[in-house]
Amino acid sequence: MTQIVWMLVAFAAYLLLMVGVGAYYSGKNSSAEDYFLGGRKLGGFVAALSAQASDMSGWLLMGLPGSIYLVGVGGDGWVALGLFVGTVLNWLLISKRLRRYTIRANNSLTLPSYFENRFHDKKRILMVVSSVTIVIFFLVYCASALAAGGQLFESLFGWDYKLALTIGAIVILVYTFLGGFSAVCVTDFIQGMLMLVALLAIPIIALFVMQGDGMSINAGLAANTLPGTTEDFVNIMKYKDGNNNFVNIISGLGWGFGYFGMPHILVRFMAVKDEKELKKSKVTAIIWVALSLFFACFIGVLGRAFLAPDALVEAGNEKVFIHMIVELLSNRLKAPFIAGIFLCGILAAIMSTADSQLLVSASSVAEDIYKGLVDRKASDKKVLVISRITVLVIAVLAYIIALNPKNTIMGLVSNAWAGLGAAFGPLVLMSLFWKRCNFQGAVAGIVSGALSVIVWDYIPLVNGATIGDATGLYSLVVGFAVSLLMIVAVSLCTKAPSAEILREFEDVNNNKLEA
Repeated sequence: MTQIVWMLVAFAAYLLLMVGVGAYYSGKNSSAEDYFLGGRKLGGFVAALSAQASDMSGWLLMGLPGSIYLVGVGGDGWVALGLFVGTVLNWLLISKRLRRYTIRANNSLTLPSYFENRFHDKKRILMVVSSVTIVIFFLVYCASALAAGGQLFESLFGWDYKLALTIGAIVILVYTFLGGFSAVCVTDFIQGMLMLVALLAIPIIALFVMQGDGMSINAGLAANTLPGTTEDFVNIMKYKDGNNNFVNIISGLGWGFGYFGMPHILVRFMAVKDEKELKKSKVTAIIWVALSLFFACFIGVLGRAFLAPDALVEAGNEKVFIHMIVELLSNRLKAPFIAGIFLCGILAAIMSTADSQLLVSASSVAEDIYKGLVDRKASDKKVLVISRITVLVIAVLAYIIALNPKNTIMGLVSNAWAGLGAAFGPLVLMSLFWKRCNFQGAVAGIVSGALSVIVWDYIPLVNGATIGDATGLYSLVVGFAVSLLMIVAVSLCTKAPSAEILREFEDVNNNKLEA
C-alpha cells in the first residue's frame, strides 16, 4: 500500500507541473498566431523534442514494446526502422522548405490554411476538406492516447478503466485548454526528456539486476512460456511462425511515409524561430528518435526475458514496460517514488501526443472553418474562444471512443497514422517540390488518400473481412500510392497553375519570403 501511495505522489507532482505550465502560458496568448504557433518563436531544441514527443505517443512506450514482446523483432521492428527513416527524411527534406513556404503563402498558421494559400483556393474547398479530414482521424488518434492513459492507471492502481481514463483526459484537457501551442511545446519538451530517460535507464537497470540474479537474456527468452524460439524472436527476418514475408516488411517500412502528412509534427517546422534554430532541431530530433526507437524495441526483448517465466497474455502485452518498472524499481529496489517518476515517462508519451492533436484539431475548426468560412472578420479573441470550445468537444468525443477497453493502442494509432499520412503526405511533398501541382490535383489527393484508408481498413469486402485484414498490407502504403498518383494524373489533366502561383514557388526556391 505504501508503494502505491509514493507512486501516486510522483504522479500528482508531475501532473501539477504540467498544469502549472499551462496556467503560466495562458496569459501569453494575445493573438491566434501566439495560440497556434507560439508567435513563430520556437527554439531549436524545444522544436525537436516537442515534434518527436508529440509524434511517438503512448505507442512508443506501450504499443511498440508490447508488440515486440509478443511476436519478436521481426514484427514491428520493421515499423521502427520505417519510422526512423521517415523522421530523417522529414527533417532533411520538409522542415526548412515548409517553414519558408508557409511564411510566403500569406503567413499560414495551419496546414489547411497553407494548402488554401499555396493553391489560391478562393472557394476554400481545400480548407474544408483538409480540416474535416484532420478532425476525423485525430479523433481516433487522440482516443489512442486516452486509452493508453486509462490502461496505465488501471494497471498501476487497480482503478476502474473508466475512472482512470477520465482522470487522464481531464489533465490533458486543462493544460491544453489554458496554454495553447507554447504550453504544449514546453510540456512536450519536458515530456520528451522524461521519455528518453525512462527508455534509456530501465533496460540498463534490468541488465544489472539480471546479472545479479545470474540470468542471461537468452536464458530468460528460453524460459518464457510464449511460443517461438529464441533465435526466431531476435531475428528481424523472422516473424511469428518463423518466416517473414515481403508484405510485412513493406507494411512496416511504409509507416515512414506517414511523417510527411502529420499536421501536429509539421506545425513544429512552421513555428521554429529561424533556420539556424532549425539546423539544431534536425540533429537533436534524429538522435532522439534513433535512441528512443532502438530502446523501445530492446525493452520488448528484455521484458520477455526479464519477466520470464510469467508470460503476459496477449491482451496485456502492451503493459510490459509498466510491469518492468514496477518490478525493478518498486519491488526489487524498493524505490516506489522513483518508479512513479519513470512511469510518468509513459504518461508523458501519452500526454505529449494528445495535447498536440487537440490543438491541431482546434486550429482546424476555429482558424480554418470558423474564421475561414463562417465569420471571416472574427477577432483573435473570438477565434481563441472557439478553439477552446473545440478542444473540449474533441476531447469528449475521443473519450467516448476510448471507453471501449478492447481497442488496442497499436490498432488505433495505426488507423489514424494511415489516414493522415495518406491524405496529406503526398500533397505536402508535391506542393513543396512540384510546381505543376495544382488545386484540382490537391483536392483529388486528399480525398483519394483518405477514402483509400477508410475502404481498406473499415469496410468488410472480402468474405466479411476488410482488405487490410485479408492481405496484411498496411493501408498507408496503398493510400499514399493512390493519393500520389491522383495528384499527378489530375494535375496534368487540368489547367496549369497561374503565373502568380508559379512566381511564389520560385520565391521560395530563392528564399524570397516577402510578397
